[in-house]
Amino acid sequence: MKKIFCIPLMLCVALTLHAQLAEQRPITLIDSVHEYDLNPHTASYTYDAQVLNGLYEGLFICDPATLAPKSALCISYKVSRDKKRWTFTLREDAFFSDGTPITAQDVRESWLGLLETPYAPYASLLDCIAGAREFREGTGKEENVKIDARSKTTLVVRLTQPTPHLPNILCHHAFSVLGPEAGVYSGPYCLEDYEDGVLVLEKNNFYYDVDSVQIPQIVIMQSDDVEQNTYLFNTGKADWLLGDSQFDSYSVLNLDSLHLGSSFATQFLFFKTNNEPWNEVDVRNALLEAIPYDELRKDNYIKATTLVYPLSGYPTVTGLDDYDLEDAKALMAEARERLGIAPDEILPLVFAINGSDYMKSLAEILHDAWEPLGVELSVQVTPIERYYSSIDGWNADLFSYSWVGDFGDPLAFLELFRGASSLNVGHYENKEYDLLLEQASLADTAEERYKLLSKAEQLLLDEGMIIPISHPVTLHAIDCDEIGGWTLNPFDVHPLKYLFIKKKQLKIPNVV
Repeated sequence: MKKIFCIPLMLCVALTLHAQLAEQRPITLIDSVHEYDLNPHTASYTYDAQVLNGLYEGLFICDPATLAPKSALCISYKVSRDKKRWTFTLREDAFFSDGTPITAQDVRESWLGLLETPYAPYASLLDCIAGAREFREGTGKEENVKIDARSKTTLVVRLTQPTPHLPNILCHHAFSVLGPEAGVYSGPYCLEDYEDGVLVLEKNNFYYDVDSVQIPQIVIMQSDDVEQNTYLFNTGKADWLLGDSQFDSYSVLNLDSLHLGSSFATQFLFFKTNNEPWNEVDVRNALLEAIPYDELRKDNYIKATTLVYPLSGYPTVTGLDDYDLEDAKALMAEARERLGIAPDEILPLVFAINGSDYMKSLAEILHDAWEPLGVELSVQVTPIERYYSSIDGWNADLFSYSWVGDFGDPLAFLELFRGASSLNVGHYENKEYDLLLEQASLADTAEERYKLLSKAEQLLLDEGMIIPISHPVTLHAIDCDEIGGWTLNPFDVHPLKYLFIKKKQLKIPNVV
């Protein structure tokens, strides 16, 4: 998922007595000002996902603490011996918010709808299903997509290759079950109103697990007024300031309510290779050697040298942190000679950025770093709210991206550069890279799979396609002594279903 990160550093430690359930009440959240995309098929920002997890569900949901898949509409599944046929059994007590039963046919139609939705960013994650890619790309027929509703509660899916992480993928909101018409929901809440920057979510009484949903109403206000947002939280008029919201962490009265966490995310720059000479590996690598990485990454908490967020068991990949201006000049001179480019010819490079001061500062650093190589960096700017949606058709050479992995696997990042991926906005094409991803899916062991995926990442880095900058962090303000069911997690998506009001707790200093 795409995300915009901008927070101050703050550490928090809490001392509380044990929580008890209190009388439940509506709660108020504050988010930044932006347009929500509440279509699960097209939404791609974390703030969209935060709302959508309350409105829709699919076969699985993420455990809020461990992020492991948990059964939702699916109560069980089995996998064939060749690991290519998955049979899902759906619960019989699942209903849409209008009282209509949710069936296997609804799941099938929702997934087919995703595949035929233009610019659906996550549609290609279903390419593992036989016939899905062809149908998505317009070269195949719907009836050839191997998603079969055998009965009201039985869904059978045939894959092109083993996909052991399929339940992790299916936790994503893109694979939720959509109702037969707008305004009908499959999740724990219904959207009752969305007007003037305020969303109102009401408990869905037809939800199969309605007794576990404690909060009767959730109000989400949108505001960029730092002083007002902080005041509303300090006075109890707002219960949760989301990580994307604007507030003054140094003025929050209850420091225990500040929650800082690292995200399963990477901020990076990437090249498009439409224009010469930036389609040449040697030229890109010359640029990379000329970057003063310490300066480029100095304003970030967790510096990144690779694309994939560090994972247990994932092999070490040689990242980017080697700064050698003289070597960079030599590499560029060799590349110019090979390509027939005069030594004194100025090479224009367009950096597409949003209008933030942070991105402007990165542009200045790169401009100064690449000028000695005969490169003239210029910037093209678009407002931050339109930036990501503009990348696909933007004829620039260098772009920025902040990406939160949608499931706990290296593929959550590497899918961004697979040739046929709907997430591949940079239009990167490399047969060797795609083959490594394909071979990884056929690996017999997790160790071998990770080894092949790490080779794909190393290839991406060696080709000079990306410039990793940071693994972002998030900061939320929420009093977990009063609001239960909220847990910091690397995906930075907090299921609304699990929130509840605790009894007001007594805080006693120096108690043993």
